[in-house]
Amino acid sequence: MNVELARFNMIEQQIRPWEVLDQTVLSLLAAVRREDFVPAGLRALAFMDTQVPLEGGAQQAVDAGACMLEPKVEARLLQELQVQRHEKVLEIGAGSGFMAALLAHRAQQVFTLECRPALVQMARENLRRAGIVNATVVETPAASAARGLPGEAPFDVILLSGSVPEVPRTLLEQLKVGGRLAAIVGDEPVMRARLFTRVGEAAWSDVDLFDTVAPRLQGFAEPSRFSF
Repeated sequence: MNVELARFNMIEQQIRPWEVLDQTVLSLLAAVRREDFVPAGLRALAFMDTQVPLEGGAQQAVDAGACMLEPKVEARLLQELQVQRHEKVLEIGAGSGFMAALLAHRAQQVFTLECRPALVQMARENLRRAGIVNATVVETPAASAARGLPGEAPFDVILLSGSVPEVPRTLLEQLKVGGRLAAIVGDEPVMRARLFTRVGEAAWSDVDLFDTVAPRLQGFAEPSRFSF
């Protein structure tokens, strides 16, 4: 496989058509080696328009949320968050560390939470090999993921790298005024990427960005289902 051609085609045929036109984002995706964050046996999937499983069987990993999101989804979320060099970022769902690497290139400091020990080790090693020194992988119990990282709050940016039924107020309250949170919200068959902005001490605005489907993040409570 011609890796550089595959990377070019990923950007031009998948990412740019998805309204990712910020040249700083496109340049970053050209520079950060996505293939180095994919399990060795799946490197052929690194540039494909698909979710990449990170542990166990392919469908098992996707069902359990242990996967990398499609490149176009990662790129669009990164563009919409407009991370600045002076900002502090929290990611929930480190996976292989790829999104943390992208965020770290744009932010001052990144904390990324992961509940699976194997992925904690994978993300830490991938970030180390990539020379990323301003991203910290924090191992956390799955049940604590929805609580965020209050000891390091407030954050300028929070990213949920997976889907949730709804965004807990606990996380929204960890944003600074003017801070942004991006998450994929809802239930199959249609979920929506949504951007929240804290506009006051107890006020947030939100806007829907695009429709997609993503695996669930662990630790976020599902709403009660009633049947009559």
